[in-house]
Amino acid sequence: MVLVPNESRITVKVLSIIPSGSWLSQISHHRDKILLVSVLFLGILATGCVSTVKESAEAQSQNSSGKRSAKPISVDVAIARTDSLNQELIYTGSTVPRKIISVRSQVEGRLIGLDLEIGDRVSKGQRVGRLDDILLKTGLEQQEAELGDRESEVERARIQVGNIEAEVEKVRLELMQAKSDSDRQQKLLQEGAISQQAAQQAVTKVKTYQQILKSTIEKQRTEKKAVAAAQNRVLAQSAVVKAARERLSYTDLISPITGVVTEKITEPGNLLQSGNEVIKIADLSQIKVVVKVSELELGKVEIGQRVEVNLDAFPDEKIIGRIERISPVADSTARVVPVEIVIPNSQGKIRSGMLARVNFSRQESSRVVVFKTAINNQDQETSSPNNNSTIFVIERNEKRVKVKEQPVVLGKEADGKIEIISGIQPGDSYVVRSSKPLQDGQRVKLSALSELPN
Repeated sequence: MVLVPNESRITVKVLSIIPSGSWLSQISHHRDKILLVSVLFLGILATGCVSTVKESAEAQSQNSSGKRSAKPISVDVAIARTDSLNQELIYTGSTVPRKIISVRSQVEGRLIGLDLEIGDRVSKGQRVGRLDDILLKTGLEQQEAELGDRESEVERARIQVGNIEAEVEKVRLELMQAKSDSDRQQKLLQEGAISQQAAQQAVTKVKTYQQILKSTIEKQRTEKKAVAAAQNRVLAQSAVVKAARERLSYTDLISPITGVVTEKITEPGNLLQSGNEVIKIADLSQIKVVVKVSELELGKVEIGQRVEVNLDAFPDEKIIGRIERISPVADSTARVVPVEIVIPNSQGKIRSGMLARVNFSRQESSRVVVFKTAINNQDQETSSPNNNSTIFVIERNEKRVKVKEQPVVLGKEADGKIEIISGIQPGDSYVVRSSKPLQDGQRVKLSALSELPN
């Protein structure tokens, strides 16, 4: 049974009465007409069926399109912004003073004064303690007396040298006189005025004074050497006195730096030996943070590099420090390398022993950043400039909101976000996630979680 649509219905009139006469002759006469009518009928019927199928498909397509346009897909939308994706390299460590010294006793003695407590501030050159100095004072007095004796010896030796010099001068004058007398006696001898014996006595007298002058000069040299020796003894004793005075000064315990007392090792009344610790003083104007960096990350740090330091005690403050030292020796077991960072502490509120977090990440240029879930058809190598990735961006008109599939070139990713090298601009709205798969040009509606442009 074939159904013919109303629009394609035709009326076929069939001869119900055959005139009298030869009915076979009439059938033969109308055979061609009947055949023609049958062909026309079948053609019209086929045309109607094809038209019905086409109209049914169009109706289904219109119904599907109507349903799709009637029910937009719900999507979460965010706004693209510029940011820098730095893979954070964070290590924890403890704060310690950059400089800490121990005040030690440099001489033996009993500690009789130490009025400081832990936390007290001291200045450079300030006396922080005192030792009993009676024995050292006595020793110094003895050495100073000895020095006085040595200086007296020098003075006596100088006087003796002066006397010898006067004697030398006297002998020299007498020698000159003896020579003059001898010359005169020789002339008188030649004239026959005196005897040979008298002239010979004058010559002998000259020789005698020459011997006396020679011995006196030798004595003068000896006395001068005695003066030099006495002076050397004075110098030696002066050094002894200086050392004794210095030892006496060591009874005053002096702070070599400005800082804060961090530890008391002993108490007044204790007998100290040379080298015993008394107190520890720390310079807190700068703080050092020591962290142990994995050897795998060592290439990312260098001396002089600026880093960000966060202290749990001051969570709202970011402190900029500087890498001062990288240990040349790594821990062979843990495979870490100690790294020292110096941070300022001009206000003195950072204490020793605080927990510090050091961020070694370097600041890099900003690019457009989106959530990674927004990317479609990601390649394994997302950093490739030729990757086949797309993102759905929002297009708005007066009545409809729809999506446009936009090709993008991806950069690096971190913390669930990814860089967009090209494809979208800052401020573009994009689909983070959708309730159903999306197609280019599809109508959507923004969920309650969507970010709206200002």
